Amino acid sequence: MMNKTPRRSAIGLVLAMATAFAAFVPALVGAQTTDGASAYPTRPVKMVVPFPAGSSPDIVARYLSQKLHERTGQPFVVDNRAGAGGAIGAEAVARSAPDGYTTFFMVNSIVTMNQFIYKKLGYDPAKDFAPVSLVAAVPYVLLAHKNLGASNLQELIAKAKAKPGSIDYASAGIGGAGHVIMELMSSEADIKLMHIPFKADGLAAVIGGQVPLMFQPTTTAVAQIKKGSLIGLGTTGSKRLSALPDTPAISEVLPRFSADGWQGLMVPAGTPAPIVDRLNKEVAAILALPETAERFAALGIEAWHTSPQKMQETITADSAKWGKVIQAARIEPN
Repeated sequence: MMNKTPRRSAIGLVLAMATAFAAFVPALVGAQTTDGASAYPTRPVKMVVPFPAGSSPDIVARYLSQKLHERTGQPFVVDNRAGAGGAIGAEAVARSAPDGYTTFFMVNSIVTMNQFIYKKLGYDPAKDFAPVSLVAAVPYVLLAHKNLGASNLQELIAKAKAKPGSIDYASAGIGGAGHVIMELMSSEADIKLMHIPFKADGLAAVIGGQVPLMFQPTTTAVAQIKKGSLIGLGTTGSKRLSALPDTPAISEVLPRFSADGWQGLMVPAGTPAPIVDRLNKEVAAILALPETAERFAALGIEAWHTSPQKMQETITADSAKWGKVIQAARIEPN
């Protein structure tokens, strides 16, 4: 009997531990799935685009949303919330539940420029959003109407220096990316141009000849150049684009100039990390598709997948750069 007691005690201890573990496992599984990440998404997801249908970010967002639908089995529904340089859409996202069912397809100006332009924003660029991934590097093109009388950037600079303030340019509004980039180029070229802000993007006015000049993302500029509606005087990247091989980079004339834009995906701050990770992985898979490379090249843009941390680092660096440009140019809304 003396030999069996320790054995029975050991067996009892093992049974007790097994019972405790069995009770613990459901709690552990519940802790891992209470945020819904394991099955995400289980219903349609809204993708807020803070610009109008047909705009540069809208074009890319609709492609991305379709591919996300195909990969997840749930619709990613584009919701255009245009206005105030993207601030209206950004505010709507900032006020949304951080549950993964509202996503934000945005452009760099919303989190790197607007805080230096608007005295009051309905969102905090640093606190209200969580980065998922960059999606596309989007150069801009300096577009000109044929009646401008300048067929290249050197001629534009010479014309502007001969009569300072005599050449108008359009933008999608005060403080928009096109406005800020033009101010940077004007500073580098030491010229003075007159800004004409539009509530829409102003492209129609340039095509119609009412305003002779503007910066436009490649996603919409390439088609206009190929149709012959407008001419391209320069691109904002460090090298020429394969989609526009005859259009020089502005840095070929102004070596210090650099002003690429980008588009990316964010979610409301507080969205569970597993959901952010799932979205990041899906974006990576989509951007790796040969179809994506082909589609993006035709638009003059490049796929650009990053980790959430790298996206945040890019936002921080760009905020410092554009803040200096905006303050130097004294850009303020009406």
